[in-house]
Order: sequence, then C-alpha cells, then structure tokens
Amino acid sequence: MSLKSKLKVMVVDDMSVSRGLLAQCLEEMGLQNLEYEKSGQDAYAKLAESPVHLVISDYNMPGMSGLDLLQHVRANKETQKTGFILVTGTPTSDIVTRGRSLGLNNLVKKPFTTASLKSSIEAVVGRL
Repeated sequence: MSLKSKLKVMVVDDMSVSRGLLAQCLEEMGLQNLEYEKSGQDAYAKLAESPVHLVISDYNMPGMSGLDLLQHVRANKETQKTGFILVTGTPTSDIVTRGRSLGLNNLVKKPFTTASLKSSIEAVVGRL
C-alpha cells in the first residue's frame, strides 16, 4: 500500500475557496484520505476523536488561529506527533518563530502551487 493511499490528511480553513484550492492540489497529488474542517475548534474536536497523520491549516481563522490549533494538537498525547503544516499569506518572523517553538513541521506561503505544497508535505511525511 502506497503512502498516498494510506496518508490521512485534515485540511483546516475557514474560507471555502481556500479549502477548495487545497483539495484540488491534494487530489492532483493522488491523496485519497482527506478530511475538511472550517474552524480550529471543529478540527481539534475531530482530531481528539480520530487523529490523522497530517494537518494542513490556515493561519488566520476566527476563534482559534492555526497556531492556536497547533498548540492544542501538541498538548494532546494522542495528537502530539501529528505532522502540521501552516498555510499563510504573511509568514512574518513572529509567526515563524512562534510556530517553530510550538513544533510546527513546515509552512506554505500563499499563493501556493501543487508543486510547492507537495514539496512541503514530502518534507514532513516522506516521498509521495
């Protein structure tokens, strides 16, 4: 069984257009086990019940930012080893520094391409 067919990925973004763009890229890569959530709170509740291998989360979301979600994921014994990629249009040094201190695995800058997203994913989980 290939990594593409068994890798479980959750995409978290409050904007449907962004979720759609990420979904299109992931499907182009051949990834099949995809879940989608509209908020950090919903994502964390779902992850606590059913962990995935990789979370790809937008940074700027109301209520719980992508970094807040990362902090919760790392604090939970069941999810602390989950790969985590943050997606943002403005990767400021503060965001990058806080992300690294929380255990961020990688970051993707918007706008992204399928190739740049794939490269970021492969740096976390291995060759697809």
